[in-house]
Amino acid sequence: MSHELVTIGKSDVQATALGLGTNAVGGYNLFPNLKDDDGLKLVQTGLNHGITLLDTAYVYGLGHSEELVGQAMHDFDRHSFALATKGAQDFSSGEQVINNTPEFLTAQVEASLKRLNTDYLDIYYIHFPDKDTPKAEAVGALQRLREQGKIRAIGISNFSLDQIKEANADGYVDVVEDEFSLLHQDHAVDMMPYLKDHHISFVPYFPLASGLLTGKYDQSVSFPADDIRSQISDFQEPRYSQALTAIDQVRPIAQAHHATVAQTVLAWYMQNPLISVVIPGAKRASQVEANAQALDVTLTSAEYQTIDQAFTKFKAVTSGKSLADPD
Repeated sequence: MSHELVTIGKSDVQATALGLGTNAVGGYNLFPNLKDDDGLKLVQTGLNHGITLLDTAYVYGLGHSEELVGQAMHDFDRHSFALATKGAQDFSSGEQVINNTPEFLTAQVEASLKRLNTDYLDIYYIHFPDKDTPKAEAVGALQRLREQGKIRAIGISNFSLDQIKEANADGYVDVVEDEFSLLHQDHAVDMMPYLKDHHISFVPYFPLASGLLTGKYDQSVSFPADDIRSQISDFQEPRYSQALTAIDQVRPIAQAHHATVAQTVLAWYMQNPLISVVIPGAKRASQVEANAQALDVTLTSAEYQTIDQAFTKFKAVTSGKSLADPD
């Protein structure tokens, strides 16, 4: 399978337009009942099926996801895929504090390299902005690590547009990761055009909107109070019904391609000129394999437009984030 590669920002990092989010690999603080063996298998399945960007973070299992990803990639050629991780969470006081100081970020990169058992990271993201560190200084620390060959591309995640501009004062930022999906299009208006103008890649997380955009839900669903989905606006009325109506317009297009709704939605992102790499997560190896098949779905421009139009309602509203940022 030969799939076109996307270049990340102004760096020389390249990846397929479909990556793998690994918060369910070792993220025992995020999901119940995770097994390490399943996590290892998820990563290996992705790499075996043509996915060439792995996205992890320190906060997924407080280093455990990084350790598992490091183990899983051990049998693969390190130069055949790109590895992204993120940091900013400082637990030194016993409480989680977001910290972007150059000293802290430098130490975090070194710790991530050890846990991942590699001598370079293809992308390192500042996971969340802190309140006090000048953003260009935080990015400057990552630029020094890039000059040392420890990271190849500089990313920031969950930054506002003003913070992105500040962070990119010296033109060092290659990639921004934030929430974006057909149901959460807030950033398409202001942030994504700025990124495109400055040759900064955009990587959306939650592309399948907690599973809602897979088409597996219907009108009769309800969630117990301790299920994270019960807290998310997408699953509240009237948004929920509007989403189901829009998803119904994706179904015939999916059928025409012998694809699932999820694969068709992922194909839409991969054809969206404002998006570089989409990184759906997965809990089972079979889901990774199914997601990878989206690499072979090519929508016609009419199909792309039909999907775009189906979700127009979601362009006009500022939906905010599915989950609150840590303070």
